Amino acid sequence: MASAVETAIRSVVTKGVMAVANLNRARGNANEEHAFLTGIHTPMREELSLTDLKVTGAIPAELSGRYVRIGPNPFKPDPRGHHWFVGDGMVHGVRLQGGKALWYHNRYIRSRVLEAEGGPTAAPGPRRSPRDGVNTNVIKIAGKIHAIVEAGSYPAQLDGNLETIAYTDFGGTLSAPFSAHPHEDPLTGEFHAITYDAQTPDKVWHVVLSPEGKVTRELAIPVQHGPSIHECTITRNYVVVFDLPVTFSMKALISGEKFPYAWNRNHQARVGLLPRQGSADDIVWCNVDPCYVFHVANSYEDEQGRVIVDSAVYETMFEDGADGPAGRSLGMERWTIDPAAMQVARQTIDPTPQEFPRPDERFFGQPYRFAWAMGLPDNDDPAFLGEQPLYRHDLATGARTQHDFGPGRVPGEFVFVPRSADAPEGEGWLMGYVIDTRTETTDLVILDAADMAAPPVASVHIPHRIPPGFHGNWLAD
Repeated sequence: MASAVETAIRSVVTKGVMAVANLNRARGNANEEHAFLTGIHTPMREELSLTDLKVTGAIPAELSGRYVRIGPNPFKPDPRGHHWFVGDGMVHGVRLQGGKALWYHNRYIRSRVLEAEGGPTAAPGPRRSPRDGVNTNVIKIAGKIHAIVEAGSYPAQLDGNLETIAYTDFGGTLSAPFSAHPHEDPLTGEFHAITYDAQTPDKVWHVVLSPEGKVTRELAIPVQHGPSIHECTITRNYVVVFDLPVTFSMKALISGEKFPYAWNRNHQARVGLLPRQGSADDIVWCNVDPCYVFHVANSYEDEQGRVIVDSAVYETMFEDGADGPAGRSLGMERWTIDPAAMQVARQTIDPTPQEFPRPDERFFGQPYRFAWAMGLPDNDDPAFLGEQPLYRHDLATGARTQHDFGPGRVPGEFVFVPRSADAPEGEGWLMGYVIDTRTETTDLVILDAADMAAPPVASVHIPHRIPPGFHGNWLAD
């Protein structure tokens, strides 16, 4: 634990660095056009509650709950130093019940930062950091809806109408940072996460939540350079730690960039296998060729005790100080991690550029067959997203099928919803938002997961453009 003197020194240094960063940012062009503040990324201005939603097709009667997705929506857009990852959080949700679309709501996450910008009054609750913006994922923990983000803020708890109730440290049990991607083990009900904080570059944490929503483990793991670890994954015996060469950049921070991370050629890329109850000394570290991973489809252990990880992989990331994700996609890869040999073998499943891979979450951390992923443009589109298909990978046969949404239509992440709790893997629906750039509208599209190429089962029409967000989930009643 840092001494009072160390804490005081760090505080003074931090204030000085931030003063320089703010000065350099202010020197930028406030009227510059920014790829993640214009076009399909133009922020919404209003919070809406719409009930008269038109529907094409038939919403399956089994669907009772909310599809909710979150993303950045800057309240006062300023291109100077802006990065897609740091805007004020806004949730967008559609309530489905009895074969009907009951409402669409969009709501800001009520942060103190937002209130200071002139936005809605901040929600109560504990804060871990003055940087309390939350904009990356929405999940249920212990039956309650939580908006989450990595590297700083505590989660924000939402009610059924997506209003922010309060920030939470899970009843005083969380002191470490949290994550945008805690993964629930469907066999135990626990959530596992690897978390980090820019102000603590020499460690990351393994955080475990009980099914009741209480932190039961905060294990500090020594690292170097302050790696940005967006994702982790789990198997029967391990938590997988991605220590890859995107790290904290003092140069980026001082220059005024609000997302101070960059590609670091001097950082050894490695993957750690942490025994679930083990110490940091028990981690089996395996070097890997330089690359970066945002999102994992799934992982499991094979009969030889090796760890299999399927994920969307990039050759580099943030190498040129981009305003959002910028790096050549290597498509979907399978990594076979051998803890005995301490080696990683990489195999390409599909070289087509793609992101946001999702499995049938009932099989997370276990052997599985299907993964779905959103296609990416292969022409370095500055907006990152484009008119790309949704892919389904059958990992048993190697077949890839796809759904094309049509010209001018830009999909986001799609999530799988099983037809019932005991339905076979892959039997159910896929749902996600699709922007129509020609009409500036959005559809919540529901597809039959087993018949990807078929027209949508249903489309809920939302009469405005929902800016591309990050992650969402089907939150069943």
